[in-house]
Amino acid sequence: MMLDVISIGDAMITMNPKSRGPLMFSHEFERKMGGAELNLIVGCARLGLQPGWISRFGQDGFGRYILNYMRGEGVDVSRTKLLENYRTPLNIKEVLEDGSGSTFYYRFPSPTEDITPADMEENYLKQARVFYISGVFLSLAGKNLDIIKKGIQIAKKHNRMVALDPNIRLKLWSREQARETMLPILPDVDIMMSGKEEADLLFGEQPDEAHLETFGQYGISYVALKKGGEGASGWFSGEGSTFVPPESVKVVDTVGAGDGFNAGFLYSILRGFDLKRSLRFANTVGAMVTGVSGDNEGLPYLESVQTALGERQHIER
Repeated sequence: MMLDVISIGDAMITMNPKSRGPLMFSHEFERKMGGAELNLIVGCARLGLQPGWISRFGQDGFGRYILNYMRGEGVDVSRTKLLENYRTPLNIKEVLEDGSGSTFYYRFPSPTEDITPADMEENYLKQARVFYISGVFLSLAGKNLDIIKKGIQIAKKHNRMVALDPNIRLKLWSREQARETMLPILPDVDIMMSGKEEADLLFGEQPDEAHLETFGQYGISYVALKKGGEGASGWFSGEGSTFVPPESVKVVDTVGAGDGFNAGFLYSILRGFDLKRSLRFANTVGAMVTGVSGDNEGLPYLESVQTALGERQHIER
C-alpha cells in the first residue's frame, strides 16, 4: 500500500454552544471534533490523496467516534489506537454576543503520551511520499521531538519529503521553546507552510520576501507564507517567489483554514503544479473552509475546488 501523506498528532472533541453568552449560562452544546493534524489529514483525503494517521485516543465513546469518522473519510488508521487508561481530549467553546469568545481545553494527560519513537515504524512511514509535522504535536511534550526526529530520519533514508507547519500555539509553549525545537530541524524540511505570525516568531518581524529567503537558506524547496485574508506568498526552488491575492468569500469561521490551505498546497506539490497554481489552489481550499462553521466541516472535495477555480463545469442536480 502506498500513501501520499502520513502525519502524527492528537485530536479533540469540541463542544460548541448552541447559544451565545457566558459559558456558565450555556446549557446545550453541539459535539464536533478538531485538531491541526486531524484537519490536515481529512483535507488531504477529500482532495483525493491517500493519507495515514498515527494517533491515540481514549477507549471511550468519543475516541470511537473520532476513529470511525476518520475511517469513514478514507484515512488509514491502522496505526491509531484506543487506550483504556486515558480519556479522549476535550475542548469547550464560549461564544459571546459580539462573536468573540474563548476556548477551554481539557487536553492533558494526552493519550499521545503513549507514543514513543518505536511507534515510528520504518515499513509504514516509507510508504508515504510526505511525512507531515505540525508544531502542535511538538508542543504537547518535550519527548515528542525524539519521535519526530525518528520520523524524519526514516523519511530521509527513503527519499521522502518532510513537510512542516510551525503552527505555534503560545498557550502550549513559549516562543523560545518553539524556536529551540524547530530551528534545528529546518534543514531536514522540504515543504514549509507557515503563517506570517509564526515566521515572525521564528525569525523576528521582517518583510515577506525576507521570510521566504530565510526559509530558502535552510535548503527548503517549497515555501508558502500564509496571510489569511491578505493572500499568500510563496517560493519554489528554481521558480523564485510570487504572491497571490486572497479569494473573495464570506467568512463564517476561520478555524481550520490554515490546515485546509496546507492540504491544498501538499496536493498541488504532489500533482506537480507550478508555484502560482499551487498557491492559488491552496488559497481557494483555505477560503472555502472559512465559509462553513466548524473545524473541518468546510474542507472541500476536489470537484468543488476545481469548480471554484473554473477548471470544472458546475453541474446542477
